Amino acid sequence: MSRCRLVLAVWILGFCAVSSATEDRNLQWFVSAEALADNNLERVWQNRLAVRKTEKLERLFILGNRIYGLSDSNYIVSMNRETGAPIFSRPIAEAGLPVLGFGLYEKDVFFIAGNRLIEINSELDTEHSSRRLEFNATCPAARNKSYFYIVEGGKHVHVLRATDKVRIFTVGIENNSMITSVVAGEDFFVLGTDAGNIVSYEADGMKQLWRFKADGSIVEPIVKDGKWLFFAGKDTNVYKINVVTGRLVWKYPAGVMLDEQPRVTQEIVYQHIRNKGLAAINKKNGKLLWQLDEGTDLLAEENGMAYVITKAGTLIVMDNKKARQVRSVNLEGVSKYAVNVTDSRIYIASEDGRIVCLKSKE
Repeated sequence: MSRCRLVLAVWILGFCAVSSATEDRNLQWFVSAEALADNNLERVWQNRLAVRKTEKLERLFILGNRIYGLSDSNYIVSMNRETGAPIFSRPIAEAGLPVLGFGLYEKDVFFIAGNRLIEINSELDTEHSSRRLEFNATCPAARNKSYFYIVEGGKHVHVLRATDKVRIFTVGIENNSMITSVVAGEDFFVLGTDAGNIVSYEADGMKQLWRFKADGSIVEPIVKDGKWLFFAGKDTNVYKINVVTGRLVWKYPAGVMLDEQPRVTQEIVYQHIRNKGLAAINKKNGKLLWQLDEGTDLLAEENGMAYVITKAGTLIVMDNKKARQVRSVNLEGVSKYAVNVTDSRIYIASEDGRIVCLKSKE
């Protein structure tokens, strides 16, 4: 029996989602129920990634209604975000091979492993397609209904037809700067460069739509949110621009060079600032709401409350309207977490591969 089938069999028999009311002796919770209860949080489910003892959890991330865990041996596990039930589990590349991505288009998860563009159906354990690239990709791919957009060597974007992965044309940046990010909509794609250029093209690449110039390199990736683009620049600013016109809406001066992407929710833009912690910025006007010195990243957001992880592994609950801390929980044992910008579920993981989903009792 293949490793994939064996893993799935083990999960179905013994490692399916565990409710907070029934604790399996072989799958002990690594988050204290008492500490959570004191802070109006509760455990929803816990599961263990089916990885070997020699493997470690490398990434934990959300795509659509699934949560994914990727091991350092390039073994991926997909689970239902609501229940923790396993969807599929499989190797996606040889151990040690670099993996770029991941993206989701409709039901297909896509990524680049080595020099192959791979698509997997997110509902089933089926590889939709795998196509060898004739070049080395340097950024995660982007796609829309018609095309994939893949950066080669930071200098060119190759546009591949989505149906058969045939290269249709190639786009380069005129000033010879390095492309650091590509994002796509149905009618356009946008490039960001290390020279601070943001350039938008029609989806088929025949026409340039607009250009925007920041004063420093664009931090990968650019975040598309509705009709807006959000990105961090190494010129110390966080930007919001109009995706249709390329016009600046606002920029927030962080004061130091930025090296991480912003986290964009319905009303807030969260930006980690080196040596200054996590800043919460009003999405509409670019004004600072609060800054948490020990804050590292956003875990989730609900009803005006931001759940923030710190360097020390503490979960701090911030009230966005009152700009103050209201609660904190020690999350000792957490080694990885998923950033959730769409709802209030919190996903954290231990080094041995246990994943826990938390939610507010309120």
